[in-house]
Amino acid sequence: MRVSEPYMTPPAEFKTDLQKQVYETLEKLNIEYKRVDNDPAVTMADCVEINKALDCTVIKTLFLCNRQKTSFYLFVMPDGKPFVTKNFGAALGVSRVSFAPPELLLEKVGVEVGATTVFGLLLDKKNEIRTVFDSEVLKDEKYGCTDGTTTDYMCVKTKDILEKFLPYVKHKYEVIEI
Repeated sequence: MRVSEPYMTPPAEFKTDLQKQVYETLEKLNIEYKRVDNDPAVTMADCVEINKALDCTVIKTLFLCNRQKTSFYLFVMPDGKPFVTKNFGAALGVSRVSFAPPELLLEKVGVEVGATTVFGLLLDKKNEIRTVFDSEVLKDEKYGCTDGTTTDYMCVKTKDILEKFLPYVKHKYEVIEI
């Protein structure tokens, strides 16, 4: 896995509209970040070298939906914790959630499989997506994630996600323990 040295500037060229929006928003909100360019990283195992380069642990972000594909959830959890659908549903009082199909992932949060990020909420203008954090994620000062691509990862302050970014995109968040 090729991983660059950390940068504190946006990429020279943007790969997607969402990626461009991410860096424009970070600048607008005065959110500092460190980022790396890397070979495509789609799984949490791919992120080991990214974690080392950023001195930050990349979290797992899942895009889920109900069976009817009418309710959507962005779930942020620690990378080492297994996702159990039953526990997630019980914690929120919902039933039968599953991973959203790739076409909905692209339509709703502007990313492909492996690039799911909280920054996809920039595209959720209708506020259709419930944002849910596992309580363990909020204990860490640093928040490692993708910028909406599988080839650029970053580290920001968790506090900036909660107190600057989410209010900016008009999303409240819920905290659960699973």
